[in-house]
Amino acid sequence: MNMLKSLARTKLHTKILIGLIIGIPVGLLLGPRAETIRPIGDLFIRLIWMIVVPLVFSSIFVGTASLGDIRKLGRIGARTISYYLVTTAIAITFGLILAGIFKPGMGLQETAKTQLLESYKGEASLNLEMASKRPNIVDTLIHIVPRNPFESLTAGDMLQVIFFAIMFGIAATMIPGGKGKVLIDFFDAVSDGMTQLVHIIMKFAPIGVCALIAAVVGRFGAQILLSLVKYALVVLAGLAIHMGLIYSLAVRIFARMNPQFFFRGARPAQIIAFTTSSSNATLPVTIECAEENLGVSKDVASFVLPLGATINMDGTALYQGVASVFIAQVYGIPLTVLNQITIVLMATLASIGTAGVPSVGIITLTMVMRSVGLPLEGIALILGVDRILDMCRTIVNVTGDLSAAVIVSAAEGTLRRTDGKT
Repeated sequence: MNMLKSLARTKLHTKILIGLIIGIPVGLLLGPRAETIRPIGDLFIRLIWMIVVPLVFSSIFVGTASLGDIRKLGRIGARTISYYLVTTAIAITFGLILAGIFKPGMGLQETAKTQLLESYKGEASLNLEMASKRPNIVDTLIHIVPRNPFESLTAGDMLQVIFFAIMFGIAATMIPGGKGKVLIDFFDAVSDGMTQLVHIIMKFAPIGVCALIAAVVGRFGAQILLSLVKYALVVLAGLAIHMGLIYSLAVRIFARMNPQFFFRGARPAQIIAFTTSSSNATLPVTIECAEENLGVSKDVASFVLPLGATINMDGTALYQGVASVFIAQVYGIPLTVLNQITIVLMATLASIGTAGVPSVGIITLTMVMRSVGLPLEGIALILGVDRILDMCRTIVNVTGDLSAAVIVSAAEGTLRRTDGKT
C-alpha cells in the first residue's frame, strides 16, 4: 500500500520514464508480437492529436491578441524565425562535419548494402512517391494562406492554422466597442480547457509510452542496428552534442538561464517527443513545460512553440547532413564544398512548412539528395534505423523550440525564472 502511495506521488515525467524503461525489455521479450500492444500506444497518440489543433488555434489567437501592438508581434516573429533558421543551419553544418570526419559510409559491407536495399526497396519507393508530390518552396509559402480556414482546421494544416489565428487575433484587437474582448476571453477559456485535457491525457502516458516503445523495439530488434551502427552513432553523437552545446550556450548567453534548470524543465516534453516522434503531438506538453517549468510568458509560448513545431527542425537537419554524406560515401560519390553548401541551404529551406509528424525527415531528405545528384534509392540504406533515429531527433527539435521560447521571452523581459527561483 505504501508503495502504491509513493508511486502516486511520483512526478509525471518519472512515471513516463518508468514506462519507457519497461517497454524496452517487453519489446525484446515479445519480438514481432509486440505489435499486438501497439494499438494502446496509438490510442494515446490520437488522444494527444485530438487537442493539438484547438490548442494551437486558441493559444496563438489569444497570444496575438494579447500582444496588442502589431510592432511587438513583428519583433517577436522576427526573433523567433531568425533563431530557428540560424540553429537549423548550424545543425546541418555540424552534421556534415561529423560525417566528413568519421566517414560512416566507408564501413558498410557490400552484403549489408545489398540486403538493406532489397529489404527496404518498397518503403523507399513509397517515400520517393510522397516526396515527388511535395510542393516547392515558393508554392509552400503561398500555401500558408488558406482558401478555407475551416478546411485547414479540419485537415490539421498547421501553417495555415497558425496564419489564420494570427490574422484573426490582429483583427480582434481592432474591433471597436470592446467586442474583441469577448472573443479573446472565449478563446482564452478554450485554451485553458485544452490545458486541462492535457493533464487528463497525461495520466495515461506511462502505459501509452510503454506500448509504443515495446512495438518499436520488437519490430527492429538489434540485428538491423548492428549493420548500421557507425552511421547511427554519428547521428546520435551529433544530436547529443548539438543539444548539449548549442542550446546550453544559447539559454546561458541570451537568457541567463542555468542550462541544468533548462533541461530539467524540458524533460517531460523530451520524453513525449521520444516516444511519439512528433513535434506536433508533443506540443501540448511543450507549452506546459515552457510556461510552468521554465517561466516563459503565455503570450510568447503561445506564439513561438506552435511555430517551432512547424518550421524548426534542428535534429532533422543534422540527420539529413549525416545521411547525405553517408549515402554519398557508400556509392563513392565525392561531395564538393559547393555541394555541401547546397545541402545546408536546401535542408534549411526544406524545414519551412515541414509537418512535425513521424518520419517526415525522410521525405525532405529526398529533396536535399536530389539537389546534389545523389541516388535516391540510397534512402533504403537508412530506413532500417530511421524510426529509432527519428525518435531521437524529435527530442532535439522540441528542445530547440523550448530554447527559442526561453530566449524570446527573456528578450521581451517576460521570463519569470532563470535558475529555478521565481
